[in-house]
Amino acid sequence: LYTNEFDVEALIASAGTKAYIARKQNILDVLNVYDQVDENLRKHDPRYPTADQLRWITYQGRDKTYGKRGLDKLGKNMDTEASDAIIRIVDKPDDRPVFVCVWGGPYEVAQAIWKVKNTRTPDELKRFRSTLRIYSIARQDNTLQWLIDSFPDLFIIVADNTYRGMISYTPGSDASLNDIDWVNKNIHRGHGMLGLMYPPSTTMDPNKAGVREGDTPSFLYLVSALRGLNDPNRPDQESWGGQFIQPDPAKNHWYDGPGPESVYKWRAEVQEDFARRADWMLP
Repeated sequence: LYTNEFDVEALIASAGTKAYIARKQNILDVLNVYDQVDENLRKHDPRYPTADQLRWITYQGRDKTYGKRGLDKLGKNMDTEASDAIIRIVDKPDDRPVFVCVWGGPYEVAQAIWKVKNTRTPDELKRFRSTLRIYSIARQDNTLQWLIDSFPDLFIIVADNTYRGMISYTPGSDASLNDIDWVNKNIHRGHGMLGLMYPPSTTMDPNKAGVREGDTPSFLYLVSALRGLNDPNRPDQESWGGQFIQPDPAKNHWYDGPGPESVYKWRAEVQEDFARRADWMLP
């Protein structure tokens, strides 16, 4: 529902879950349903891409990289469809930065950087790194630590805890704006098949049903930037995706600042925007 806001270059299936599986077909399955509503969405904004345009930029990542397994699989002959795509995207003659919103593990972008590091000159690697902006949700595989340790100038946001501000039952937040009743009313019911695909819960605990989108702050950080709230090159500024601190000024690495509160404080604005876009799916 936010693909109209960006020049989307890639949708990547990564294995940053305990299932250890990267499955591109899962993304394609959602796009098959998106195909049923994209014309409705374009009535509100003609910039919405077609399902075919998004299918063409959906890429397969590597299985079994969760946790310590990520670094074990990094290196020669370990390229994936997704890591090769990242290299092509960054290599384009375009002065704009490329934001990589890491919802699972960062293996694919780490493998892309590893390949450039080992096949190009130091100056070419530096230019490649300078184009990237990485926002990583947690540390789902240990290639993130390799990136942190190896490249002090690489722009990396590490949301170890901040992302929890999206979850409906986060202590201190207003759960009525994204509990199961809100989800049913605004997304899950009466909003067609794509609305039905939105999970009413990602947990078996009935007391914890509702929005549990831990990954969403990675791109909400950019959505609020488009609204003029923040400069995406300044993670220390408040944003829908949180606010971060830079412990070492010599390193372009950013970590949790105020934490979950810096995300859930914007919940009313975020959910209002989400609900409006869900209505756009309808004829």
